Amino acid sequence: MTTPGPSRPKLVAISPATVLHPHPVLIVGSFGADGKPNLMNAAWGGICCSEPPCVAVSLREAALTYRNILDTGAFTVGIPSRGHVEAADYVGIVSGRDHDKFRDTGLTPLKSEKVNAPLAAEFPFTLECRLIRHDKLGLHTIFIGEIVGIQAREDVLGPAGIPDIEKTQAILWGGLGNNHYFAIGEKLAPAFSAGSVFGGPIKKPRGR
Repeated sequence: MTTPGPSRPKLVAISPATVLHPHPVLIVGSFGADGKPNLMNAAWGGICCSEPPCVAVSLREAALTYRNILDTGAFTVGIPSRGHVEAADYVGIVSGRDHDKFRDTGLTPLKSEKVNAPLAAEFPFTLECRLIRHDKLGLHTIFIGEIVGIQAREDVLGPAGIPDIEKTQAILWGGLGNNHYFAIGEKLAPAFSAGSVFGGPIKKPRGR
C-alpha cells in the first residue's frame, strides 16, 4: 500500500485477476465438422500485429469453437453493435453443441468470401481470419489469425473507407469488476496529437 500525497489517490494492492478495461466484445464464427455455423462471445482478444495484420482470441479447450478452428484453420471475428447486445450475450452462454445460435438469435449466416468460416450479416463488420498459430498458455489457448479480408456494412464506413467506431456503435464488457455491457461513450481528444501539450512531436499513426 502506498501513502497518498496531497493530490494523489491511495493505491491498494489486490490479488492477480483477469481485469482489463475495457474488454471488447468479439463474436467468433466457425464451422463445425458437420458444416454447422457457430458463433461464440470471446472478450479476451484484440489486434496483435500490424504486418501481417493479425488478431488474437483466447479460448478454453472445452469450447466447441476451439475444436472448430483447429479443424478448419479459419475463423471470423465479428463486431456487434449496441442493437445486438442480447444476441452477443446469448452466443456466449449456450453451447453450439446443443443450440443453433444463428437460428435462435435470428442472425443471418453468411460464408466468408476469404476463409472457411461463417459471419453474421447484420454485424457492422467482420474480420476474416486464417489461423497461423496457436499457443496453449494454461487454461486458455491463444489463437492468432491473419486478417485476410473484412466484410463491412457500407453505412458504417468513415471517410477513409474503414469502419468508424461512432457509426459501428460497438459495445464493451465491463469484466469482473462490473459484469455489464456498455456503449461507446463521448469522444475525448484526437489520438496521436492530444499528447503534444507535453511538448512531444506529433507522430503519424502506425498499423493502418
